[in-house]
Amino acid sequence: MENEFLKGKKILIVEDDLSSRLYLNKILEKAGVVILNAGDGQEAVDVTLNNPDIDIILMDIQLPIMDGYSALSKIREIRQDIVVIAQTAYGLLGDKEKILNSGFNDYIIKPILSQNLIEKLIVNLPGK
Repeated sequence: MENEFLKGKKILIVEDDLSSRLYLNKILEKAGVVILNAGDGQEAVDVTLNNPDIDIILMDIQLPIMDGYSALSKIREIRQDIVVIAQTAYGLLGDKEKILNSGFNDYIIKPILSQNLIEKLIVNLPGK
């Protein structure tokens, strides 16, 4: 179902698990989002560098080559203003604090429900 707030927004999904990536792509396709994908942290940095018009990055924390924290640090060197939402399987209080203190704008806990994802993205949209 298309979403008026998200339609046409460019979102980078950073996820190494193919089934999870396909699931997120399907949800966002229905919302009318322009989707970019990366399978590891280094690829996320490269895609961000080559696409300065990305609105939001949805980044897994546990990634090959470069983890989500390291990728975020490099991305912040390129674009300090970009909204980056961590996706994590860990929802303990210490994990939440670590995620937010490391520079992520927000986080969403796996398994990700479609309505929760859409709401999280809308709340974090730049200029909203």
